[in-house]
Amino acid sequence: MGEANRESWQEIRYAVQDRVATVTLNRPDRLNAYTQSMGEELRAALGLAEADDNVRAIVLTGAGRGFCAGADMARLSAAVAGKMTLKVDEAAPSEGLAANFAQRNSYLIGLRKPLIAGINGAVAGIGLVLTLYCDIRYMAAGAKLTTAFARRGLIAEHGIAWMLPRLIGPMHALDLLLSARVLEAEEAERMGLVTVLPVEGFAAAVQQRAAEIANLSSPRSVGIIKRQVYEGLFQSLAEATAIANREQEVCRATEDFREGVAHYLEKRPPNFSGR
Repeated sequence: MGEANRESWQEIRYAVQDRVATVTLNRPDRLNAYTQSMGEELRAALGLAEADDNVRAIVLTGAGRGFCAGADMARLSAAVAGKMTLKVDEAAPSEGLAANFAQRNSYLIGLRKPLIAGINGAVAGIGLVLTLYCDIRYMAAGAKLTTAFARRGLIAEHGIAWMLPRLIGPMHALDLLLSARVLEAEEAERMGLVTVLPVEGFAAAVQQRAAEIANLSSPRSVGIIKRQVYEGLFQSLAEATAIANREQEVCRATEDFREGVAHYLEKRPPNFSGR
């Protein structure tokens, strides 16, 4: 489901402005409740953005008054009635460093380009999981979130039990997972999970911050730094430092390093090539 089928997408909107691709979950009448089709279209849209040299940052947001209310309840109701099963990633690889970036949702942190969550409204369950795999999370003031799983008789799904403690620590993670309570953006910000922005002008503010990365930072540097951070979760300090030392030597011969020095000295905006 690639660019050739983009016109057939029903649950995702896609647009590019100022080197930022905005991918919008588009089921506003259902608070953008997640479906298998939405997941497939989302992956295709992100693949499109990843392959487009004109795109240097990606924003993931929701249409209407919510970001994503979690899995579509009709799907869960059908599972309870025995009419369908909930998919498990049995075919996903489980060994080697690359396997960590090849699970159903962890491919998001494997993208070379920065992925920014613009959490414009309520978010729960799988919707919250998607935001955890984004590199930066902005949330509209007063918006609410919940993990939801424990109150549905489910467990910590989709890698959230691994990712959430690394973002906010085990105590906060267990609070949110075991209670499945609803909290507002301001409390989530105090935990270090999100950065709160005003409701008025929220989308424009997220776009501006994404555009700053897209237009002022070297795309080559951004891609390498992102990889360093996530691969570093599986490395020792010595391994991470050795990799950084090798990458630093390579940087010195690149066009972007020369441009990075030149635009600073010439006091002008950068014109990075990504090479």
